Amino acid sequence: MFDSDKFLIKGCKKSKPKAQEALYAKYSKAMYAVALRYVKGIQEAEDILQESFIKVFENIEKFRGDSSLPYWIKRIVVNTALNHQRSKLFLYPMVDIVNLDDRVVNEDVFSEFSHQELIKMIMSLPDGCRIIFNMYAIEGYKHHEIAAKLKISEGTSKSQYSRAKKLLIKMLESKGHVKYG
Repeated sequence: MFDSDKFLIKGCKKSKPKAQEALYAKYSKAMYAVALRYVKGIQEAEDILQESFIKVFENIEKFRGDSSLPYWIKRIVVNTALNHQRSKLFLYPMVDIVNLDDRVVNEDVFSEFSHQELIKMIMSLPDGCRIIFNMYAIEGYKHHEIAAKLKISEGTSKSQYSRAKKLLIKMLESKGHVKYG
């Protein structure tokens, strides 16, 4: 952990406003991007970010340093976003994922898009598959972990992830970046 993070943690544990401002300034932009992946609107992402940092400051005493500070904050943002979405989350019925399309995505296709364009594609996904895509492909959760967190079956997690990939492939296809293999 960086010395500056240790200094910020120490100041936040003492509820020093300057330390809290500095911690927020250092990590808010990255954490906003995380929140934005889970919701469709800027206002929702801002609300999640604000609520997350309140939780960070309220729970900073519990930070033991077992992981990096940004990772710990990110977990809070993800959990806050999931709790926020849980009440309105609509997951589509489970579909058979055995018969996946034979489409091949050019490995370099993503480098042709800006970070903002990729986020926009992900944000356009329906709530259920967007959340599961984020958790699995970006955050690194396993399907059984997603199932436990969202209180769904592992099969539903897998089918929603598959659906997200299919929708993203269609978006890439419409831009001429996907071909049949």
